[in-house]
Amino acid sequence: ATLAALPARRRVLALDGRPGPWLPPGFDVIPQVPGTLDVRLAAVFGACEGPVLLLGMDTPQIDAAALAPVLAPHAFAHHEAWLGPASDGGFWALGLAAPSALPVPRAALLRGVPMSRPDTGALQRARLHAAGLRTGTLPTLTDVDTAPDALSVAALAPHSRFAAAVGALPQGLLTSCTTTGSHP
Repeated sequence: ATLAALPARRRVLALDGRPGPWLPPGFDVIPQVPGTLDVRLAAVFGACEGPVLLLGMDTPQIDAAALAPVLAPHAFAHHEAWLGPASDGGFWALGLAAPSALPVPRAALLRGVPMSRPDTGALQRARLHAAGLRTGTLPTLTDVDTAPDALSVAALAPHSRFAAAVGALPQGLLTSCTTTGSHP
C-alpha cells in the first residue's frame, strides 16, 4: 500500500508463485528465477531499466519518510547506489542507478554477496564501495524474521495492516514463540 501511493514509473513484484487478491493494482509481476537469493536479486535488477529500488517484503513498517531520500527527484544524480541497512546486519533496500551510470553490470554488484548473515549489509556496502559507487544510506529498519521482530515492528507501526494482523493472532501465540525460539 505504501509503495502504491508513492511516485514510481513502474512497480514490479518478483514473486515465487501466483499473486493473490492482496496485490494492489498497478504492479507488474515477474517470476523469481531459481537460485540463491543473490542470484534472484540480481535477476530483478536485470529485468528493469533505469534506476531501480529493491525493497524487502519483510519490512512492513516502510513509509514515505524512510524512502524520501531515494525517491527525491535527483537522488541518483548524487548517488549511484542507496542501501537501507537492517538491524540484523542485512539490508531492507538496495537502489542502483541506471546501468549506463555504473562502471560494472548491476548483477555483478549482487552476485556472490552472501545473504541472510549478520554481515550481509556490510558486505553489500563493501561491494558497492569497491565498485567506486557513491552510496547513500537510508534509515535502519528491523526485518521481521522472528516472533520478537513481529511484535517490535507492530509496535513501531501500530496503525498498520501488519500491526492489525499481528494483533489478530491467537492470544499468546507470538509470546509463546519468543520463549521457545520458534518462528510463527
